[in-house]
Amino acid sequence: MFHAAGCYACHTDEKNHGRPLAGGRALPSPFGTFYTTNITPDPDTGLGRWSEDEFLRAMRQGVGRQGENLYPAFPYPSYTRLADDDLRALWAWLRAQPPVRQENRPHRLAWFAGFRPFLGVWKLLFFRPGPFRPDPARPASWNRGAYLAEAAAHCGECHTPRSITGAPKASMRYAGASRGPEGAVVPNITPDPRTGIGRWSRSDLAGYLGTGLAPDGDLAGGLMAVEIDDGLKYLSPDDRAAIAEYVLSLPPIEHAVEKPKKKQRGEFE
Repeated sequence: MFHAAGCYACHTDEKNHGRPLAGGRALPSPFGTFYTTNITPDPDTGLGRWSEDEFLRAMRQGVGRQGENLYPAFPYPSYTRLADDDLRALWAWLRAQPPVRQENRPHRLAWFAGFRPFLGVWKLLFFRPGPFRPDPARPASWNRGAYLAEAAAHCGECHTPRSITGAPKASMRYAGASRGPEGAVVPNITPDPRTGIGRWSRSDLAGYLGTGLAPDGDLAGGLMAVEIDDGLKYLSPDDRAAIAEYVLSLPPIEHAVEKPKKKQRGEFE
């Protein structure tokens, strides 16, 4: 579950040779720069004084230890769907890791984004808490893939363009974004044959998730390479095949994603 959720990639500042899970990785966004937190069990700077219930509340409801609303740069809108047993297993694993004393860096945000009460309004409008519900009309492998992609690996958080409010555009799920995390272009992964991955087979996609090698011989780069190297490649072949089955069953959306020549006011996708 730790690898499926991508915890290492976000909470380790590898670029600056940071200690594992000690936080400090910069996540640039249209709202400013977020810095990931220390999730080692250090009692003063990490999660050492947190209880399991506080951890579950953060993951499910986006609420911090002091009752503050958390920024959705931490993908709790997806993690809220994780099952109880998986959340508790993840908590137990994190508690068993070496503690690292490293203070969390404050976010550097635009003035309006730094006003946390706004987050309560954002959550009322766009956050729908609740566990993953399997589709009884689908096979178990499809539901497993849906759970991993939607709840754990939170694929839509990166591969879905966002509105000016920072909320994902529901009509463009998985259709890619020209301004994704860290300002990167994020490809369309719907099964559209022209602009997405409609020409990929399930084995193509499952293999890519394990190796980073695309059917055309290209290699994953940027944040996706990190997600594969530090996370997805550790999943079982069956789990990667299940994700591929689910993703390739999504409605195809024609959306050619390109790096914008100039940032347009109010456009975050």
